[in-house]
Amino acid sequence: MHVEPANQPLPASVSKFIENDRGLAGDDEELFVALAFSGGGMRAAAFSYGILSEFDRIQIGRRNSPTRLIDHVDFVSGVSGGAITAAYFGLNGRAALANFPEQFLLRDAEESLSSVLNPMSVARAYKGGMNDDQQFPRWLDDNLFHGATFRQLGPEHRPRVWINASDIYNRTPFVFSNDTFSAICSDLASYPIADAVAASAAMPVIFAPVVLRTFPDSCTSTAPNWIERARRDARAPPILKVYANALTHYRDGSMSYIKLLDGGLVDNYGLSGFTIARLSANTPYAPLTAKQAARIRRVLFLVVDGGKGPSGDWAGTAEGPTAPEIVMAAANTALDSGRRASYTAFDRTMSEWRDGLVRWRCALSAEEMRKYGASNGSNCRDLKFFVGLVSFDELGKQRADELNSIPTRFKMAPQTVELVIGAARDALRANPTFRAFLSYP
Repeated sequence: MHVEPANQPLPASVSKFIENDRGLAGDDEELFVALAFSGGGMRAAAFSYGILSEFDRIQIGRRNSPTRLIDHVDFVSGVSGGAITAAYFGLNGRAALANFPEQFLLRDAEESLSSVLNPMSVARAYKGGMNDDQQFPRWLDDNLFHGATFRQLGPEHRPRVWINASDIYNRTPFVFSNDTFSAICSDLASYPIADAVAASAAMPVIFAPVVLRTFPDSCTSTAPNWIERARRDARAPPILKVYANALTHYRDGSMSYIKLLDGGLVDNYGLSGFTIARLSANTPYAPLTAKQAARIRRVLFLVVDGGKGPSGDWAGTAEGPTAPEIVMAAANTALDSGRRASYTAFDRTMSEWRDGLVRWRCALSAEEMRKYGASNGSNCRDLKFFVGLVSFDELGKQRADELNSIPTRFKMAPQTVELVIGAARDALRANPTFRAFLSYP
């Protein structure tokens, strides 16, 4: 089974720990828009696409110069099926809407995969996965990403894109970001986007783990102070402490390899990376820059939940479940648990962040406000956060049940794709958080 890591060590010329310290690039001085796309196979990818297509229909701004909401998306995070949409949109922007259905949603992304149980596939599963760590990345690269690496999603790129997998040894999120790759002294810029997306979607047993190598011997930079603080502070949030311990293991030589599986195993919403970035920040405004934080008026952060497929039909019989059904049910249990925990932690963190931003802004002098480009007479308390969850529940029980009955696979019938895309548009229009955002002056 192929397990050759694709990541490379940092160039010798890089001596600084690369953190996400440039802020999350935005084009609007008063608005910040972020999206988090959940896991859920093709169903989640189509639901996320439907949200983006509705964003493309909505115009905001002044009457004489309206702009499309999709052009204001500053940050997008993705898990599994949602990671495919996030990465493709991140690379191509609004142009992705034109060909994503043809390139992915209407394709059979399982055509190169082994999904039938037979003695050979069982033997491969026993060794780590029915499909090795190159089959799905190769298909994704051939059909969607065409050799693209994270260099094309660099610090100045908009929107900022985070792809989320799970480190199954440390049981923590693994975010394909500068600070994570700096911790393993590896070069994010040269890493293939297709490999990161495949890691995010690597369901246990079906896929072998995607493997990264650590390069502790080539680490010449000093890790940020927050890592050791979090490890020593008994009161540090658990999510931050566990993540700090994982980063330390990457750098101290105790881990030669990192094994990555489906990001949903620890966080099916892809929110942990943003929560950690905020909890580890040394300023009240990070991961925004000071200039962004001083001028911003509205923050929209929508979590897009692509639902969950059935775990099998064994619940109505005395027989079963079979071994594969047990594995899938256990994985789905982990996904549901992580989903609830990540959103709860994220919602609390966002509320605290908003309050901290207001305190920081109101403590600035008039001269400091001018330095950051804030308009004269601006109200330091004029900051509204709209944080919400868009899901099938927006559509009523009958329709939600129909959508949740769609299996979590990487292929769907064309009529089902259209059904899910239409459901996303309707769910967004009905979402109270989004409606409140649009009506805010």
